[in-house]
Amino acid sequence: MLSDTLPGGTWPLGELTVSRFGYGAMQLAGPGVMGPPADRDGALAVLRAVVDLGSTHIDTSNAYGPDVTNQLIREALHPYPDALHIVTKVGATRAQQGGWPPARQPEDLRRAIHDNLEALGVERLDLVDLRLGNAQGPQPGALAEPFETLVELQSSRA
Repeated sequence: MLSDTLPGGTWPLGELTVSRFGYGAMQLAGPGVMGPPADRDGALAVLRAVVDLGSTHIDTSNAYGPDVTNQLIREALHPYPDALHIVTKVGATRAQQGGWPPARQPEDLRRAIHDNLEALGVERLDLVDLRLGNAQGPQPGALAEPFETLVELQSSRA
């Protein structure tokens, strides 16, 4: 049951209308955004509470964990309420040493989109963000090819 206890109302996000407050799922994974959470039941309860409090978008990535937060989101909330929008990120992976290596080649982006779709249990993604930098800031490189790939993927699923 959605409530509207969150401040700020709603705002347009592309073609979507979402609550001003969303939930960033990155910290649901274990320490350093690696591995499972120490309290899996607690993580699932947080996700359910976020939706119950009226948040209509959750920000995630299959790189978180890796492969942890999307599985938690699916377990806690699938089938998703119509008002809930899942926002995911592509463009980086998670290294075993804890880094965020870029993954913006067309095959990397296709795999990331496929992995997010599968892990979340959806046929389409409401919104996809392209990660362009790391903790030190923007990274050099052309943007045309990654954006063209994302537009191609969007068009093929329209």
